[in-house]
Amino acid sequence: MAMVGLFWIAEGDVYLGAKPSGRAPGVRLTPEGVLGLGDGQSSLWLWEDVQALTLADVPLKSLTRRAGIIGTVAVETVMNLVLPERPLRSGEAPPMMTLRVESGGSEHALRAYTAAAAGYSEAEAGLSGAVLSRLTEGAGTMATTLTAMAEWGRAEGGAPRGAERERLLRRWAD
Repeated sequence: MAMVGLFWIAEGDVYLGAKPSGRAPGVRLTPEGVLGLGDGQSSLWLWEDVQALTLADVPLKSLTRRAGIIGTVAVETVMNLVLPERPLRSGEAPPMMTLRVESGGSEHALRAYTAAAAGYSEAEAGLSGAVLSRLTEGAGTMATTLTAMAEWGRAEGGAPRGAERERLLRRWAD
């Protein structure tokens, strides 16, 4: 499994954001359509009915975000050393982002946890949005793009570096 832009690709399955577990919110992009996962958003929007996919609330990388993560880890480490009997905290939930699905003349908001603790680069967020737009251009384009993403996920064994992620996103968006 690997993260490319805002997509989490695991064993041929393509998710927007982190792959959810249990009743956590998430979004899976399937050959049939956009699948909302988790409490309160479990639904399927078929590709032939989807007019647009747009992103909102995508956390972008920033010095403040990185410093906040480092600060939180440092405070937790000190607290666990000073108070060893204190129960370990699992930390806060990761940030969330929203995918807006325009279908049948209405808009539906699906939430998903992000997979990048420090946020996403502006380039990867923009390219991921271009890939989502590409998926709404028709059945042939959607099938080709999702198949390429899933095949890459099945063939790869690790997470690509930044330049390689951007190259993949550009290829999937074209």
